[in-house]
Amino acid sequence: MTEDRRPAEEVTFEVPDDDVFDARDYGIEDYVTFGVFWILAFDVFLQFFSRYVLGNSIAWTEEMARYLLVMVGFLGSAMAVRTCSHISVEFFYRYMPGVVGRTMSTLVDLVSIAFYLAMSWLTLKLANQTSSMMVSVDIPKSLLYYLVLCGFVLMTLRAIQATIRHWREGTSELMFTDDKR
Repeated sequence: MTEDRRPAEEVTFEVPDDDVFDARDYGIEDYVTFGVFWILAFDVFLQFFSRYVLGNSIAWTEEMARYLLVMVGFLGSAMAVRTCSHISVEFFYRYMPGVVGRTMSTLVDLVSIAFYLAMSWLTLKLANQTSSMMVSVDIPKSLLYYLVLCGFVLMTLRAIQATIRHWREGTSELMFTDDKR
């Protein structure tokens, strides 16, 4: 009356390891942005702790948090340009003939490079003309503008790299459809 209930096959649950770190997948701006982000997190924590636990806010933490957030935004934009993950409209690229889609993609790449170059130039002019100091610390405001300039220069360089990659591959991330992948 005892029945042997063994499964026909042995069931194993293997989960692929998706968390493999490869340093080549990241650029220098990724590491710098990560570092600035954690400095921002520490600054905001210090502001919270001093205000609500100690009852006396440290004056410079709010201004520095604002500037660090600007830095994270512009350095993060360079990351997005490198990975081609900025928001874009893909509808037209999916339903146009290959030549038209490629021409439009190339035009978008060139306009992006021109935009980043123009913003780099304007930011450089603004940084050179700024002579005021930050309110709560004795650091020139032009330093912030130079850091924004670094973000725009990185965006320009990464856009040029992406454009060259698109020309070599004959496509871009914008032009994909399921049958072209």
